[in-house]
Amino acid sequence: MDSRKSTKLIPLNPILYENFVRRALREDFGRAGDVTTASIIPVDATGEGKIVSRVAGCLAGVELAATAFRLLDPEVSIDIAIRDGSETTAGDVIATVRGSARTLLEGERTALNILGHLSGIATVTHRIVRSIEGSPTRIVCTRKTTPGLRVLEKYAVRAGGGFNHRFGLDDAVLIKENHLAIAGGISEAVRRARAAVGHMVKVEVEVETLTQLEEAIQQEVDAVLLDNMSLQEIREAVKLVSGRVITEVSGGVTPERVPEIAATGVDLISLGWLTHSAPNLDVAFDVSANG
Repeated sequence: MDSRKSTKLIPLNPILYENFVRRALREDFGRAGDVTTASIIPVDATGEGKIVSRVAGCLAGVELAATAFRLLDPEVSIDIAIRDGSETTAGDVIATVRGSARTLLEGERTALNILGHLSGIATVTHRIVRSIEGSPTRIVCTRKTTPGLRVLEKYAVRAGGGFNHRFGLDDAVLIKENHLAIAGGISEAVRRARAAVGHMVKVEVEVETLTQLEEAIQQEVDAVLLDNMSLQEIREAVKLVSGRVITEVSGGVTPERVPEIAATGVDLISLGWLTHSAPNLDVAFDVSANG
């Protein structure tokens, strides 16, 4: 077994991504399919393609990339050497695809687009998690995801060693500044929320001052989101909370600031940057003909 393989990552069920991959292929095929490949490559030509990492990183989306080829041709053979959640170095062969040369060429771009995007998210997440190695603070993502790709992008965060915040508006109650402006304050907003939701739904409140934090604690919320606070304010907030509720820091968080924020003792640091600004991991597909 590859020693780099993540032991914590739970693979995605194909039902969660097959339709997405199919739509991506359909988008690339357009109205007439791959006219270049169809006009140049014989129907019976076969080949081998190697998905290769051009740089070091952390992988996510390998099975999705493989699915792009399988949807085009169920007879294609795919050997995966490095799986999601594992680190890869420049030049590593991630997977080898064998079969119809037309299938290899038709599925190449869709497979690489998906793998590069998700692995980019996993890679930056992994680097940030590594920057606070040994700390109990967890790195979490947000709802700042590409529309339609939330399940996949949040999976990529998990592949990189991070954790997920809520998936959608129905996961939990998160009372933010604009809610408070309309509801009339923390106490009233929490009271309304508790009266409306079930016992399994957690309640988190965004606070910008220590005074707001004290009020939220008095309302026995499950978590507090410390929004755009200075390091000193965060330290004071953690001391004030004293383990009674979960503390999360958000707002103005950059990868460079994560270690100093984690050192304050907060439970969670959330970064929208993980999913909305992570660069693609550079992966390629090197094809050769058989025979």
